[in-house]
Amino acid sequence: MTKRTDGGASGLAVSRRGLLKAGSALGAAAATSAVPLVSVWGAASNTIKLGYVGAKSGWLANFNVPDPWIMAKVNKATGGAIKSQGRNYAIEIIAKDNQSDNNVSATVANELVLRDRCDFILANNGAAITAIGPLADARGVPALSSMAPWQAFVIGRGAMPGPNYKGFPFSFHIGFGVEDMLTDYVATWDQLPTNKVVGSLWQDDPAGRAFGNEQIGLPAAAGRGGYKIVSGGYFQMNTNDFSNQVTKFKDANADIAVGYSSPEQMVVIVNQMAQQKYHPKVLTIAGAPLFPASIEALGDHGDGLTTEVWWTPDWPYRSHVTGQSAREFAKEWEQDSGKQWTQPLGYTMGLWDAGIATLQSASDPKDKKAVRDAIKTLDVETLTGRVDFKNTRIPNVSKTPMTTGQWNLTKGGRFKYELLVVTNKTSPDIPVQAKLKPYAG
Repeated sequence: MTKRTDGGASGLAVSRRGLLKAGSALGAAAATSAVPLVSVWGAASNTIKLGYVGAKSGWLANFNVPDPWIMAKVNKATGGAIKSQGRNYAIEIIAKDNQSDNNVSATVANELVLRDRCDFILANNGAAITAIGPLADARGVPALSSMAPWQAFVIGRGAMPGPNYKGFPFSFHIGFGVEDMLTDYVATWDQLPTNKVVGSLWQDDPAGRAFGNEQIGLPAAAGRGGYKIVSGGYFQMNTNDFSNQVTKFKDANADIAVGYSSPEQMVVIVNQMAQQKYHPKVLTIAGAPLFPASIEALGDHGDGLTTEVWWTPDWPYRSHVTGQSAREFAKEWEQDSGKQWTQPLGYTMGLWDAGIATLQSASDPKDKKAVRDAIKTLDVETLTGRVDFKNTRIPNVSKTPMTTGQWNLTKGGRFKYELLVVTNKTSPDIPVQAKLKPYAG
């Protein structure tokens, strides 16, 4: 990046690879000290302080692996600045590691709001939204979150969707809907002949509570489809024995097993299913199967596993910031990193697309109420899909497309597994790529 001159901001000449290395090193430092991860974009007068919360450590860290690479992409595309109402503003990024923990999220949120005095905050994992949203509302700081279902944003903060829900003062969320996810799950299960008995178990956190909710979660969606739920209940993060739940599902002859877990717990669950010779026709797991490495950790037991899909390189949208298609974006990531694309790759870029578009459209990006109002009227195409707060039916929420996909072993491909969309009932604009096959594990 060449030296900046607009707005009085200064810059550093660094390569993309150098910025990635610096971002990784600073991320590690932020996880163990109070020093914020500040980008090299510089700070000066007319500088927008943009807070960013992700996980550099803990079980949610996989969701934020692309963060340094994406920040480098945003920096390159914008030149480290935005133009709003004909005026240039430099951007200073202050990124924090919430360590995948709600309590740490509250701590870093306080730092961003009270100490760093950020103008705008982006929160990019499930642990952050329930901590940062209330503080942002109380202090009048606009916040935009993602990487979790919208129900976790609403229900996780003590509200309930319906006519009495009016939204929040300064916090907003971009996310898929549990209702769409579960509708697609049921549509996927309908593609194979089964006895319609479903064993379920959920990690005990806001997302898991939303999935298991009797009114809006899986019990309601499955019931409408004629499926019977055999509940394995909720489990804590430190649980490492699921033998009782597996036995319960096996004894009930459940042809379908569904759950939500961390990658580490998914390995335990699947291994204990194999040990007890429980072989459902369909295995659907939310959360953990988003990552190729998590599926590869299952060996061949990942073949045929189904999961929610909220982004792939075949998503028919372009980035507001970089102008790239989903396929172009994913290809560049694989070339630069040597790693397979992941769903959070596109979802994170979508959050940055919406965040930058908000600042560009604000009447004054240094005025917190003006930024809040810009979010309220935002309607922009992002790499994740259309982000539309202007016409939303759910106050403070913009829903994104949802499908169901299946992990299949490849035959001599570059990567061991590939994730292909098999159901698009709630998002017909997303192309179906393969026909569902029985779980092979």
